[in-house]
Amino acid sequence: MATPQRQTDTEIDYRLDEQIGFLMRQANQRHLSIFGRHIDEYTPTQFATLAKIFEIGTVSQNDLGRQTAMDAATMKGVIDRLSKKGLVSTRPDPTDMRRLLVELTAAGEAAFHSNVLSAHAITEETLAPLNSRERMQLAALLGKMIKSR
Repeated sequence: MATPQRQTDTEIDYRLDEQIGFLMRQANQRHLSIFGRHIDEYTPTQFATLAKIFEIGTVSQNDLGRQTAMDAATMKGVIDRLSKKGLVSTRPDPTDMRRLLVELTAAGEAAFHSNVLSAHAITEETLAPLNSRERMQLAALLGKMIKSR
């Protein structure tokens, strides 16, 4: 039988409820719940994809994955599902046949337009507990964390 090791002060002071990863996961779960109440026909990753293509126009699938923070496998799955719904179309890049270009269809543009007000409401509801200064601080701090990767 193994003898229990003495706990260090660091181990004793570890409280899950105070850990940043745990807090960020809970905040994300709250946000996803809000998203699901407002937009139920698309997942957050699907809507993010529609929004990013609307924002930047025709884009390679790889670049789209980078700009939406999705790995290649996730991005491919999202594009496949949006394509089956008739919201995006894909074609080979004429300058590099290994690359796949993605663009919104008319239905994809309409889907984005019909949900953009809900997307704004999602952001507003997610940030509702914060005042305007806290919202700016949160965005700045999260941006700083992301840039340090």
